[in-house]
Amino acid sequence: MTAEEAPPATFEEYAAARGAALLRFATLLTGDRHRAEDLVQEALAKAYLKWDRIRRTDQPDVYVRRVLLNASRAWWRRRSSHEVPTDIRPDRAGPQDTAGAVVERDHMRRLIARLPPKQRTVLVLRYYEDLDDGTIAAILGCREVTVRTHAMRGLQTLRDRYPIADGRDRP
Repeated sequence: MTAEEAPPATFEEYAAARGAALLRFATLLTGDRHRAEDLVQEALAKAYLKWDRIRRTDQPDVYVRRVLLNASRAWWRRRSSHEVPTDIRPDRAGPQDTAGAVVERDHMRRLIARLPPKQRTVLVLRYYEDLDDGTIAAILGCREVTVRTHAMRGLQTLRDRYPIADGRDRP
């Protein structure tokens, strides 16, 4: 939703128009589509209860994304939510592998998932949701310079961890 667009008049219109984008954001934020669906449902339920007030702010996306982010953080704080990673790696792609792009995206998703939460959130909001620093700062409740710092550090970490195309690791 761009700044020129008026917010939807009803909650149902908003949920229909933005549901897929919210699910994509939550999936990238959590790395788990099922958990993302639960978080989106929780965020929309909270937004529904306060829709009249949210609609008057002219920025329902900022409010709902912030609720999503807070719900994601709360999930991670729960003791039962911690998963144990495995050391199983996918098979290497052959020269005729047409799924190489899928493997590449999955590899990048895994690298992003390993970033600290604030860096991951900023990169997802900036590059997957295409939001500007001001909007990201409003969602995170911080200053724009903090957003830029998290983005810079997250990108540097990804550059350090991501292999060069010829297969060599970066120095």
